[in-house]
Amino acid sequence: MKQYKVIIEKHVDGYVAYPVGLKGVVVGQGDTYEDVLADVKSAIKFHIETFGNEVLDFETPILEVFVAEAGV
Repeated sequence: MKQYKVIIEKHVDGYVAYPVGLKGVVVGQGDTYEDVLADVKSAIKFHIETFGNEVLDFETPILEVFVAEAGV
């Protein structure tokens, strides 16, 4: 089992999640944190099964993901 880093956003009407480091667009959504995590896992699996291991080809692995705010 390979681990993927996933960004999860909480919105007023639910959650949205997307993995970091995959080629292409992969998004999950759900009403709860658990729902969105299950949906994005399913979306990752479907994406890899559909497009093959090429979507995993990236130069260097992503070690960490940070979320920050920048006032502009």
